[in-house]
Amino acid sequence: MLQVIQFITLFLLLLVTGVFWGLWFSLSRSYHVFSLQELQHIARTIISNLAVPMRFISVSCLLLLSLSAWFSSNREFYFTIVSMAFILMALLITVVIEVPINNRVIAWTEFTVPSDWESIRNRWQFFNVIRTFAALTGFGFFAAAILF
Repeated sequence: MLQVIQFITLFLLLLVTGVFWGLWFSLSRSYHVFSLQELQHIARTIISNLAVPMRFISVSCLLLLSLSAWFSSNREFYFTIVSMAFILMALLITVVIEVPINNRVIAWTEFTVPSDWESIRNRWQFFNVIRTFAALTGFGFFAAAILF
């Protein structure tokens, strides 16, 4: 039973981490080369593609991480708890910092764009790096819990 839970957890964790890693690695490191209109278009597209599925995948991932911890042995338990902490950090950064910034950016019009929009973009990018590497660390701890 535990192996099935861990397998499904690892799969969902791979999806969550993959979204964050893929976005950072392929796109957001280049945000500084896009105009505001391009960034808004990209943000709208990404939000429409990810908002609903990531809610389901992220919550399911956290629930299954909890189950994995509950049923695991001592060493696996601690690695899983550390993994959960990093994944929770990544998800909190998403919900508390990045989503509100995204919502502001996509709502701007040519008349409401703040003069410091680039610093807002840079703040989002700063937290995106932290989120990405928190998720990667969480994935690594959970993988270590079940592999070693």
